[in-house]
Amino acid sequence: MPSATPSPAWDGRRPATGTEPGAAALLGWLTDPDAPRLCLVTGAPGSGKTALLGWLAAHGPRSSRTRRRPARVLVPLAGQSALGAAWTVADRLGVVAGTPGDLVDALATSEARPTGRAVLLLTDLHAAAEPDALARLITELAGVGRVRLVVEARDDTPALAALRADRRVALVDLDGDPAPLDAPPESARPLPDLSDPAAVCVADPLLVTTAYVTGSAPAGVPGTLDGPEPSGRPGETTADDHGGLRTAWMRAGQSLCRTQPPAERALVLLAALGDGADPRLRPALADLAAAAPWRLRWARHRGDLTPPWPGPVTVLGAAGGPLEGTLLVGDRTGTVRLLHEADASSAGRLAHAVPGRIAALAPAPDGTVLILDDRGRLHTVRGTAPRPPYLERLTEAVSATLARHPGTALAAIAGSVVVGDRLGSVHAFGLTGLHQAASHSGRVTAVAAVESATPFVCSGGADGTVRLWTPGRDPRPEPLAERPSPVVSLHAAETPHGSLVAAAWADGLVELHRPEGGPTLSFRPGPPVRAVAVTGSGSLLVGTDESLLCLAAKR
Repeated sequence: MPSATPSPAWDGRRPATGTEPGAAALLGWLTDPDAPRLCLVTGAPGSGKTALLGWLAAHGPRSSRTRRRPARVLVPLAGQSALGAAWTVADRLGVVAGTPGDLVDALATSEARPTGRAVLLLTDLHAAAEPDALARLITELAGVGRVRLVVEARDDTPALAALRADRRVALVDLDGDPAPLDAPPESARPLPDLSDPAAVCVADPLLVTTAYVTGSAPAGVPGTLDGPEPSGRPGETTADDHGGLRTAWMRAGQSLCRTQPPAERALVLLAALGDGADPRLRPALADLAAAAPWRLRWARHRGDLTPPWPGPVTVLGAAGGPLEGTLLVGDRTGTVRLLHEADASSAGRLAHAVPGRIAALAPAPDGTVLILDDRGRLHTVRGTAPRPPYLERLTEAVSATLARHPGTALAAIAGSVVVGDRLGSVHAFGLTGLHQAASHSGRVTAVAAVESATPFVCSGGADGTVRLWTPGRDPRPEPLAERPSPVVSLHAAETPHGSLVAAAWADGLVELHRPEGGPTLSFRPGPPVRAVAVTGSGSLLVGTDESLLCLAAKR
């Protein structure tokens, strides 16, 4: 490590006795733009390593300084798997990652605004369940420009030696005069029965993740579910899957590892459960989720057979008029499948010839479906009923406009087509003319329109805001919602419960809002959310790369 000269940020709050030189060196490393991105804190047991990182996580600049410091994220590694650590880091930094590799990719490409540069403080590498796998993850994270890492481990840790090999690292060695002991390790906690849904919903979720990853707990503890029933599916009959709980946990793990009541964890686990799971799990999890704000209507996952999974979701639409009760589900290839809202069973396919990917679907009330392709051009798929000539002229005018000025988002209601653009503006093309609003800073990522007593437009942007606007009036000054992550999908509908707006952000959160006032409900399925929709009955649809869920609010 370079010199241990105190940083200008030093404000007199002291680290633990005996670790002051190491604290000064760490602060110097943080403010040195040319320092290596990886700093290793080493020392023998009792040298104060863990206490030093805890102090650094809490230590801030002097109050007179106005520049925002990079986020400092403390993640204990003791007992953790690489997967559990990846989920923890992803959640703290506002991205979604199914695997450690996904975490590296997400941090390298994320548009999240305030996360900016981050400093990860990783303690107790020597006590991790998978130190070698964690060392590989740390090495890859150190190559991401927006992340710096401080890793603490004892001197004799093999994974620490691997981190020092063949790369430039900073080093803080706390060996020297005795210092206060690191916090004593917790006594070994008993593993929950991994086949018992009640046990896994109340246990430490990172402990459950490690046990599922390492296979360190058997199925079949007396008095609980004793493993899966025989199944006809190859590779799905082993007790290691714990009746399907392990597969569901791995599907929704990042959401499950968040701090939350057991009932909400049970709901997430229920929503992630495949149709080949032990039939006793579903009612057990439904009972456990009774206090959650949502009721799961149905869920379809990759590999499901009854009815079959409809495929990866990139766009969603809930149709009205002649297509009432029908869901439109578009995938990466441009195929749009029609599903029955009641149970997601197949109702055929949309007959269209749109080349490439579909960026947005907008079912119109007369049965016509408008499609925005990934180049920002408009396509029309006519329904069975003839369209009035004025609607044909309106659609043709919008199509001609988008051929010159591509759109980024699309919605439609009776007599209006709404388009968002890459500069942050929303355009409402109607029979009475064109209305526009500069609603967002940066690209408009989603729009929705609602035909109600007072029709309104919702828009979401890369700036993380969701805004309401009535064409012909000024947009509401305050956003309906705002979060430090881009909006990835938005949909609104008039329902028996009033107007509802569903929004999804790039960090995996889905919210259901009532523009006229009322509680906001949220849900995190675990994987990245690609699309959301509100049905005419008020249910919430959530689409991901491997799942399609339908939830109903309990209040």
